[in-house]
Amino acid sequence: MLKSLFPILVLISFVTVLLVSSFTPAIAQLPRQEIRGVWMTNNDFNTLKERTKVQEALNQLRRLNFNTIYPVVWNSGYVMYPSAVAQRTGIQPFVLRGSDGHDILTNLINQGHRKGLLVVPWFEFGFMAPPTSELALNHPEWFTQKRDGSQTSISAAGEVMWLNPFHPEVQQFISSLVLEVVTQYDADGIQFDDHMSLPREFGYDQYTVNLYTQETKKNPPTNPEDPVWVRWRADKITAFMVQLNQAVKQRKPKAIFSVSPNYYDFAYKFQLQDWLTWIRLNIVDELIVQIYRPDLQSFIANIARPEIQQAQRVIPTGIGIMTGLRNRPVSIQQIQSQVRAAQGRGLGVTFFYYESLWNESPEPSSERLAAFQSLFPAPAFRSAIE
Repeated sequence: MLKSLFPILVLISFVTVLLVSSFTPAIAQLPRQEIRGVWMTNNDFNTLKERTKVQEALNQLRRLNFNTIYPVVWNSGYVMYPSAVAQRTGIQPFVLRGSDGHDILTNLINQGHRKGLLVVPWFEFGFMAPPTSELALNHPEWFTQKRDGSQTSISAAGEVMWLNPFHPEVQQFISSLVLEVVTQYDADGIQFDDHMSLPREFGYDQYTVNLYTQETKKNPPTNPEDPVWVRWRADKITAFMVQLNQAVKQRKPKAIFSVSPNYYDFAYKFQLQDWLTWIRLNIVDELIVQIYRPDLQSFIANIARPEIQQAQRVIPTGIGIMTGLRNRPVSIQQIQSQVRAAQGRGLGVTFFYYESLWNESPEPSSERLAAFQSLFPAPAFRSAIE
């Protein structure tokens, strides 16, 4: 009986080998979508403006097996690239260029791509702008206010005003800037963070009050925390993000539409940013949740939230980790423990911000570099959307 079965067994083995050998290369070629990124901010400008420093920085990131950079392009009411939109709108009397007059963003993208890094420009300030910016001074009608008529709030960037996300001219302005970056540059996507939102105290400007009254036949509630009032404003921001996503995808279908909010309860209740609905509407290609916590127990509790688990089932998902500020350095032990916790849950990481990775740190830069090498011992390549 064994003799009679032997040819069949040989045939089955042969077919199995053929199948395995045919599938293995395809599996090996699938891009790994683990996010290993770093934000490059205004604080990194001394690096960004010099071609040689950019080259050294990106070489270092590539050696340490990073795969994504998020360079700032919209901050403090100003753009970080030559912008026809900014000139036409009358918000920027200068053009920010590199030390030899070059386009900083073009240089970053070209050098990043040569190193195999994804480059996703970052609209850091979203709807936020300082009251001293030309944007605020030249277009006061674009800004919203609190119920008491005041127009500013205190943020990590200091005193700021908030563009009215419900105003069609504001929506057109932000959309034009975003589409300018998407079409003018060979970027891999675009990113919006926790400032693509509105603090819940705002929305009592005349335009928004009239719009709400027109749609609901009621005046806005005096309580900014009123659930119906919160939902109405959050839904309006969501509708704008849907339109913005569609516009981006029409210009560049493979562009990564990335968002980097706070954890969901805070983002929705305090900033009217319903990013979980954005994911459910399929307009988010990548999520990085900012969890800036010095306490490891609190950090772990936040990265274990169910909405993060929901997201990572459908899109590349990472955690934003603080690596230090100029006046608040962060130890490498804290960074390592948080990265390990995120990796243990199958999450990627993005660090805030480049200069504090190893230059503005409590330990010698050599010690920090060695620690980052141990965090990412092997490459994790990413690709833009296919």
